[in-house]
Parts: sequence; C-alpha cells; structure tokens
Amino acid sequence: MVNDLSPERKKSRNREIFGWCMFDFANSSYTTVIISVVYCEIFTQLVVPSDPNSVNPFQYGNSLWAWSLALSYLFVVLTGPIFGAITDYSSTKKMFLFASYIGCIIATFALYYVNPGMIWLGFALVAISNFFFASGENFASSFLPTLGAKEDLGKISGYAWGIGYFGGIGSVVLATTLGDYTIANFDNLKLVGPYTAVFFLIAAIPTFLFLKEPHLPMGRSNKVNYLKIGIDRVVTTLKDATRFKDLMIYLVSLFFTMAALAIVISFAFIYGAQEIHIESQHKQVMFIFIQISAAIGALIFGVVQDNIGAKKTFNLTLVVWLAVCGLIYFVQDLTALLNGALGTNWTIQWVFVFITSLAGMGLGSTQSASRALVGIFSPESKSGEFFGMWGLSGKIAAAVGLFLFGYIQTVVSLRNAFLVVALFYGISLVINLFVDEKRGVEAANQFSE
Repeated sequence: MVNDLSPERKKSRNREIFGWCMFDFANSSYTTVIISVVYCEIFTQLVVPSDPNSVNPFQYGNSLWAWSLALSYLFVVLTGPIFGAITDYSSTKKMFLFASYIGCIIATFALYYVNPGMIWLGFALVAISNFFFASGENFASSFLPTLGAKEDLGKISGYAWGIGYFGGIGSVVLATTLGDYTIANFDNLKLVGPYTAVFFLIAAIPTFLFLKEPHLPMGRSNKVNYLKIGIDRVVTTLKDATRFKDLMIYLVSLFFTMAALAIVISFAFIYGAQEIHIESQHKQVMFIFIQISAAIGALIFGVVQDNIGAKKTFNLTLVVWLAVCGLIYFVQDLTALLNGALGTNWTIQWVFVFITSLAGMGLGSTQSASRALVGIFSPESKSGEFFGMWGLSGKIAAAVGLFLFGYIQTVVSLRNAFLVVALFYGISLVINLFVDEKRGVEAANQFSE
C-alpha cells in the first residue's frame, strides 16, 4: 500500500506522479490547438477549398477532417493492443511513450509546410500526428496502475486530466497571437504547427526525467520475438475474457461514449462557427470556459469517484452529457425562453458559449473516470494490454463515430447530425448499468499469470 511507503519512497512516488501528470499537460497542446480549436478551422475552411454553391460551403472540408482522424484511429486500433502487450512483456513502456512523443512532435511541426489547396499533405500529416498522439495516450495511461493503490487511482487520474486542461490553455494562448483565419494571414497561421510542437516538446521533459519504467514479473529477454509475444498475449487475453467480464461489458459501453466524445472534441468549435456563427470573442470565452470547467470537472469527479465508485461517477457524467446535447440542440428555443422569462437580450451565440462550459465539465470528468475504471479493472501484469484494449475500444469508436458523422453531415444539416452524439451517450449509459464494479475489481486482484 502507498501509505506503508517510507518517506523517501513516497517522495519518489510523488515525483513519478508529477512526471506522469505533466505528459497530460504537454500533450493537451496537440489535442486542444490542432484537433479542437485552431487547426480544425484552418483545415476545413482554408486548406480545403470551400464550395460557395453548397448550403454549407465547408462540407467537403468537414468530411475530410473527420475521415483523416478516423483513419488515424484505425491504425491505432491495429497496433494498440499488440504494442501494449509488448511493453508489458519487455518493460519498454517508457521507450514506446518517447517514440510516440517524438513522432507526434515531428508530424505536427510539419504542418507548417501545408498551404491552401495542399489538401492531401494536410490530410496525411493530421492522420500521422494524431496516430502518434493517440498511441501515446495509451502508453501513458498504462503507467496508471503502478502509480498508487487502486483506491487512489481516481484522484491521480483526475489530477492529470485537470492539469492537462491548463496545458491546453497555455498552448492556445500562444496560438491566439497568430491573427485572423484568412487566406491573407495564412503565413502567420501556419506557424500553429511549430508553436504546438515546441510547446509539447518542452512541457513533456519532466515526464521522461521523473517517470520510471515499471519492471513487471515477465522481465526482459533479447531472445524472443516480441511481436509474436504481443499477439499471443492479446489472443490469450481475449480467450480469458470471461474472467474479466465486467471490463469487457464496460469496454462495449465505452465504445459509444468515445464515439460521441471524438465527434465533440473534433467538431465543437467547427459546429459553433458554422451552425451558431460564433465570432472570435465568443471562441475565446468558450475556450476558456471549457478548459476551466473541464479541469474542475476532472478534479471534482476524481474525488467523487473515490467516494461513490467509478461506475456511478461514469454514469453521472453521461447524464450531464445528455443534458448538454439537449440544450445545444434547442439553443435557439432556450435563448428565446430565457430572454422572455428574464427580460434579457442574450444572443444565441452567448447562450451556446455558456452551455459549452457544462460540456467542458463532462469532457474532463468522463475521460478521467473512464481511464480510472479501466485501471481498477486491470491486473498490474496486464495493464499495458488492458489499456491497449481501452485504446482499441476508444479508437474503433472514434473511427466509426467520425466516419458516420462525416457522412451524415453531408446528408442532413450539421445541427441534426449532432443528434448522433446524444444517441451514443444514451446507449452507453444503458449498457454500463450491467457492469458490476465490485466483481470487476475482485477479478483483477485475484488474477495471476
């Protein structure tokens, strides 16, 4: 138990936790600036030519953006569980994490060379950089079960998610210095790649200084085929699925949550710009509100989780999301209702911005709770595999969700396409009711190789 550690070991463990949390701080620069806030609009509106004859002139760019991210998630699906198993067997988690970190930085920096009309170079670099980012998420998360007692994992995961959102704020502050999203200003805008890459590079240094490689019982050997070992261990894990019944049910539930989250993360600001017509001042306030509420949500729900349980906490976050989806869909009616009842003169744009602060709280808490729940269902000797399976479920979901959304928004309006998000959250909530948290923890504690 962590409480039984010597003062020196506790100090060392705290350094490790700090180093681990700093990776969330660092990589948030990528997911926030490139995927969620800045480059998503640059790509869909400036790199990809618009169609003035379409109801939504940016429809083609939206589809390519969704499909580029979906393709990257499919590659993570193919590699995640096998890489996770290899890192468990060979004690190379840190090496794989470092490789993903460098790969993401290089591909992100290279976005500087994408100019308007260079659609496929932009498409490829987004897919490559997001592949390395998503792979790094899996590798970093697999350290979680070794950082503390199971009853502390909710708080530790919450700290990391919370700190991560402040990393997002810092990186976007840099990006806001680049000016307006116009072709005339594109020479400045394309600096977003190098800015984000350098931020990620510097901010993650504490991770590699303080985070230690967990040396698990399998040890390391130079005389084995790690790829074969990785495949064999994944096959074995799938064959033993009945021993981890609750983890498997949860991963099915998580599939639908992650499909919804992938759409929200990739299209929230695009939706705001194209459907609600938010302007720069709305975007700035919306971003700050989302980051702060996400950080608060991750921290608060991390503590709540350790008091009421991971399953109940996860379900509570899904209820929050369902409420947010309804408010966003009916934002025009809600605005009229509020102005009529309160005698105010709020615009749809500002009401949308305030609603997204609730979405931010769900964003931080849902992801933190999902990671912690996988952590408490994972035996230490299989943490890499199980977080690979976590990544497998999440990335398949992201790929499917984004492919579907990219197509649906070409058939119906962007507003109606967002109803898919609420549907996914509702399905996830129903499935997760069949998870028995206590039984899942016991299965993890009783497992032996």
